[in-house]
Order: sequence, then structure tokens, then C-alpha cells
Amino acid sequence: MKQLIIVMLAMGFGVAHAENITGDWYGMLDVGVMQLKLVFHVSQEGNGFSSTMDSPDQHAYGINANSTTYKDHILSLSILSSGINFSGELKDNSIVGTFQQGGTKFPLTLTREIGEKQSRPRPQEPKEPYPYYTEDVYFPNSAASIKLAGTLTLPSAKGKYPTVIMITGSGPQDRDEAVFGHRPFWIIADHLARKGIASLRFDDRGTAKSEGDFAAATTFDFVTDVTSAIEYLKTRKEVKTIGLLGHSEGGIIAPIVASQTDIMKFIILLAGTGDRGDRLLLMQQEAIMRAAGKDESELQKTLAINAAAFEIVIQSADTDSLRADLHKYITETIDNGSVEIPAGNTRDEFINSQLAGICNPWMLNFMKLDPTRYLEKVRCPVLALNGAKDLQVPSGVNLAAIRNALARGGNKAVTTKEYPGLNHLFQACETGLPDEYQTIEQTFAPAVLDDITSWIKKQK
Repeated sequence: MKQLIIVMLAMGFGVAHAENITGDWYGMLDVGVMQLKLVFHVSQEGNGFSSTMDSPDQHAYGINANSTTYKDHILSLSILSSGINFSGELKDNSIVGTFQQGGTKFPLTLTREIGEKQSRPRPQEPKEPYPYYTEDVYFPNSAASIKLAGTLTLPSAKGKYPTVIMITGSGPQDRDEAVFGHRPFWIIADHLARKGIASLRFDDRGTAKSEGDFAAATTFDFVTDVTSAIEYLKTRKEVKTIGLLGHSEGGIIAPIVASQTDIMKFIILLAGTGDRGDRLLLMQQEAIMRAAGKDESELQKTLAINAAAFEIVIQSADTDSLRADLHKYITETIDNGSVEIPAGNTRDEFINSQLAGICNPWMLNFMKLDPTRYLEKVRCPVLALNGAKDLQVPSGVNLAAIRNALARGGNKAVTTKEYPGLNHLFQACETGLPDEYQTIEQTFAPAVLDDITSWIKKQK
């Protein structure tokens, strides 16, 4: 699961004249293990300035800066909830400065030209000509009054095939589930088609070519998108049977959908979760901090602070009282010295940014969502796979929870497998830390691809 960037609407104030600072500025942030394209859009509003930031590689767009100033040729902006600050000097037609996040500083130069990152090889990406048929398709989600866009891949334009609907993980994802130059769902679709299996993958609502409002959606809204995909496939003569393949949050959505219908031939959970959202977040934080070599006392302190905050969410009855209770708790952690306000943030700005990160529809829903309630109701065959070095959905605890929930429901058609050395994206890795994802050439381990296709073929 990827962390979503959620920020407050902000207005910046500066000098009364814009000189040449307004407009679009492009930069390439090199953090050593990866390069990220960044785009800053600076506008003049009255006597001041406002700005937004895009991070295209993370599929994050229109992130509002909380403050934007321009004085004495220095552009400064901050995005408080993400701990981002940038300050640079306008020189000729570039802005030379420093990007800071979480106490770490990186040089960053912005220009008017779109820069290209140093390309990294992705040897698994399919090359034309493809020995199968693809079609761009659109289908409605009538309940949400939106249209979703995707790609239907068939082994051949003629024939009837078992068909897999792919469900992306958290965060706004396109149909390929593209992340850091990798396109795992494209790799999977290509592999399936070559083995005689069709697939439908589609852009998340409000992403790429799909309509809708992603920011206002919860996991259960995405469930209706998948249900709409099923209804669409029912109209296609090439579809013989329908199964689901969900990655990360998609591994939560798939069992919910399967628990509500008897049409599913099978479901495949790639790094699917088997525990309630708040507990999963704590697992994830602990695993990542340990792998990164964080001090044990710092780790335990962080987990204790977050666990208490999450418990407030779990016990909350409504958003208004939750905000008040969290505001009180965060204030107490500041006053007793447990939490330090980052440099450049006021007390109110910091508290409000923390509230914004928790008190939004998706996060509140996710923290309280227990996937075992739905796994217990799944009657179709289930394949649950995970990497042993997955730090975002730790494999041992979650695979066991999935097995146990399915067993309680009486489902015996269950296969689970843990792959040594694979991370959350099913790449062969060293540490499993997310900052490795981009540097690894492999997009998706071939052994997992083979296991998926061979298992699907056994589902008669």
C-alpha cells in the first residue's frame, strides 16, 4: 500500500509583482535510489502567490502548497502535511534551490523545460508485435454515474476464455498499476494472454481516462467499480468465466466482491491483507522502521503514539467528535514532548495537517475495515500469494489470517504461498524497503506469474 498525500487548501502571500516566477516549473529530484519528476505550478493571486505540486511518478497531482512566497528573487513554498519545503533563487530562467522533506535535504533545480529522468531498464515490458488481441473499452458504473476506462486483453479476437479482472492497490492507479517506471498489471496481462487467459484492467475512478472523484471514494466505492466491470464482462461473448486478481488494497476488494456474488470462478490475492486496517498500518510501520535500522526506542515510541491515535479512530462514533478527540490527543503529545513540531510549521498548522491525514473518507473507512468478515463468506477457490520481504503487508501474519478466515467459513479450496526474497511488488529484492522499487529492473517475478497461470488453468 502506498501512503496517500493529503494536504490542506492554502494561499501564499508575497510581493505584488510576479516578475517571471509564475507558470510551470519542472524538476528532477534525485534521492539516490530513485529519481522523481516534480512539477510546480505557481500563480499570482491578488497581492500574493499560490502554488500546487505534481509528482507524476507517484500519480499525485494538484497538491496544494500551504504557503508560497516570492521575495528578493527567492521562491519559497511548503506543503505541511507531507513535511515538504522548497526554497530556491531565480537565476536567468531557472530556480536553483533545495528540496527538504522529513529533515533530509536534496538539491533541486527547476526549469521551464520538461526534463527526462535517466531511464532504467524494464526488461519484462512486452514488445510489439503482440501475439494476442487488445481493445480499449469503456463501461458504466451506473450507481456512481461515472464511466470507467480500461483494456480488454484476449488471447485471440475469436473464442471464449477464462477472464481475470485486475484490481489495483491503494492510491490513484492507472490500469497498468504503474509505479516508479514499473507496470506490473501490463506484465501480468501479457503473461496471461500468452497462456490462453483473458483479462480486463482499468483505470481507477478519477484517474487517467476514468471518470469520478478518487479523493472522495472509499474501498466500498471501488467495490462498485469492480462490480460494474463484472456486469460489463457479462455482455462480452468472448468471456467464458470470470475471476478476480487484486493487489494490496485490491486484495481486500476482491473478497468483498466475491462475498456478494456467486458468479466468481476464483479470486487471487497478491499481498492481500488479513487484518483490520489500523493494525495493518502499525505492522507496516514497524516492519519498515526495523528494515531501515531505526533505533528501537524511537520505533516503540512511534508505534505507541500511533496506536493510541488509531484507537481513538476505532472508538469514534462520528467525524466531528473524532476531530475534537484527535485534536486533544495531538495537543497532549506536543505538550508532553512526545511529538516535535517540524521546523517551519506553526502549532496549528501541524495539528491540522495531522487531522487532515486521518479524518478523510478513505482512511477512516480503511482503519475500521476488517477483511476477515468478507473472507469468511467467500465460497470460490482462493489463491493467496505474498513475498517474504513484503514490508507493507507482512506476509506471515496476513497469509495466516487469510487462511484462518477462509477456514472458519468452510472454504477448503484455498492455496497460499510465500515467496522468499520478494517484496510488496513481487520483485526479487535486498531489503524489501519501498525505496528499492524503482532501482530493481525486475517488475514481477516470473515464478509468481507461472504459478498464477497454472493455478487458473486448474479452475475448471
